Amino acid sequence: MMIPTGEATIGPFFPPRYVDEGANDLTQWQGGTARGEVIEIRGRVVQEDGAPLENLILEIWQADAGGIYRHPADPRHAQADPGFFGWGRAATDAQGNYRFRTIRPGAPHGRQPHINFMVMFSGLMRILRTTMFFAEGDDPVLRAVPAGRRNLLIAKGKYEFNIRLRGEGETPFFDD
Repeated sequence: MMIPTGEATIGPFFPPRYVDEGANDLTQWQGGTARGEVIEIRGRVVQEDGAPLENLILEIWQADAGGIYRHPADPRHAQADPGFFGWGRAATDAQGNYRFRTIRPGAPHGRQPHINFMVMFSGLMRILRTTMFFAEGDDPVLRAVPAGRRNLLIAKGKYEFNIRLRGEGETPFFDD
C-alpha cells in the first residue's frame, strides 16, 4: 500500500491554527460594532460520501446591513458601516462543522441579500466559490443556477448552510 507524501498530494496544507481566534466574528471591527441584525451562520462541509472535512478553511465576504460592500468597487463604499469589515474566516472541526457570527446583509444594488463563500482545502485543485442566499428570489447569480438546484444555495432554518463538495446534492460552485 502506498502512503501519499507531501510531494504526492496537492496543497495548500493549513496548520491547525491557521484561523486566528475571533476571525469568524464579523460583528466587531476596529473598536466598532456592526449595525444590523446579528445572526449566526452554521453549517457542515462534507465530501461525496458524506464524510466530514476537518480543517477546511471557509472565508466569507458580504455587504453591510445597508447593502454596501467595504470595497472601492462599490461606489457607495465611503458610506459603509464603520463597525463592519465584511470579511471573515473559519475552519471546520472534526465533524466538518463551521460557524460565523455576522449581521444579516442588506441588498446590494440589483441583488438580493447574500453572503459569498470561498472554500479552501488540502487536495482541492482550485479555490471553490459559492453564495448563500436567504430566500429564493430574482437575483442574477441565482438565476444562473438550474432551477432544480437553486434550493442548495438557500439557507435553511436559522441560517444553516451546508456544503457538499461532490456527488448527489453537490453545492453549486461558481467560476471566477
